[in-house]
Amino acid sequence: MKSCSESYKAAGVDITAGYKAVELMKSHIARTMTSGVVSDIGGFGGLYELDMTNITRPVLVSGTDGVGTKLKLAFLLDKHDTVGIDCVAMCVNDIICCGAKPQFFLDYIACGKNVPERIEAIVKGVAEGCVQSGCALVGGETAEMPGFYPEDEYDLAGFSVGVVDKSKILDKTTVKEGDAIIAIPSSGVHSNGFSLVRKVFGIGADEAHDEALKHPCAELGGKSIAETLLTPTKIYVKPMLALFDEVTVKSVSHITGGGFYENIPRSLPEGCSAKIDKASLRILPIFDLIMKTGDIPERDMFNTYNMGVGMSVIVDKADAEKAVEILKANGEDAYVMGEVIKSDEGVVIE
Repeated sequence: MKSCSESYKAAGVDITAGYKAVELMKSHIARTMTSGVVSDIGGFGGLYELDMTNITRPVLVSGTDGVGTKLKLAFLLDKHDTVGIDCVAMCVNDIICCGAKPQFFLDYIACGKNVPERIEAIVKGVAEGCVQSGCALVGGETAEMPGFYPEDEYDLAGFSVGVVDKSKILDKTTVKEGDAIIAIPSSGVHSNGFSLVRKVFGIGADEAHDEALKHPCAELGGKSIAETLLTPTKIYVKPMLALFDEVTVKSVSHITGGGFYENIPRSLPEGCSAKIDKASLRILPIFDLIMKTGDIPERDMFNTYNMGVGMSVIVDKADAEKAVEILKANGEDAYVMGEVIKSDEGVVIE
């Protein structure tokens, strides 16, 4: 007998819409399938067999995160096929900081009303993020929660697991004075600091104001503020794995919420600080616009946003040129932005 409940539907939950959403998303999920997947979508758990080639002491590395209030931009533009990339990126970019390779991903979507086509668009983005990071989408959950979320809104979170041989876990205690700090550019604001972004640009203030955010902006090269802000978070997994294969990487930092001042010190041992050459930084126009529009102190900008640097990588000074070349060969316009110094300040930008 086909599963259907008119009583549940009358309460606001249409389980048949959930079935339709699953059917719509199957083609997207199929794009992410890797050799380790040993289960189909629809079971009670996602099964995955680890490939233990060249791994003698496997260590699992997990990461979980969401997209945050950046989702308000997706609602504003009625564009839902990129925020899934953000969700994957926020998890797998953390995992790669340990030297681990992401293996699989699961998503969680909670919504006020299950509109199958919208859920499909969200999962399409998740699948694209998984393809970019080389991990499989092995499962997920869509929860229809009427009365808890507005009908046109949803939340999105995810969870990923990676694996690394214990001998290859990045060890920040090897970082020393004189090591080079390499910047890997971001694609924009990524998925952090959007509560401040929304305050600065008055997102959600009124319909006319929100509509103005969709208009071309000269300071952003003709793109609108809304479109620029919705640019998905860059995924660094494949370039970083290529770098690990050829250079001894000592430490990596994913520049997320808290910006330079909070994240870079997490990749440094006690007694060491990062000296950043501000003149070398390629700060994106969107950050200049946020700072000017909101009259935000530069110190606060560097303590909130990535400022154009999505990841920092620490290598021996002698390896810096080679590391930059490898990253460029893998599509990342990396550059040296500073060095490690003996200090307890954490980060020095000058």
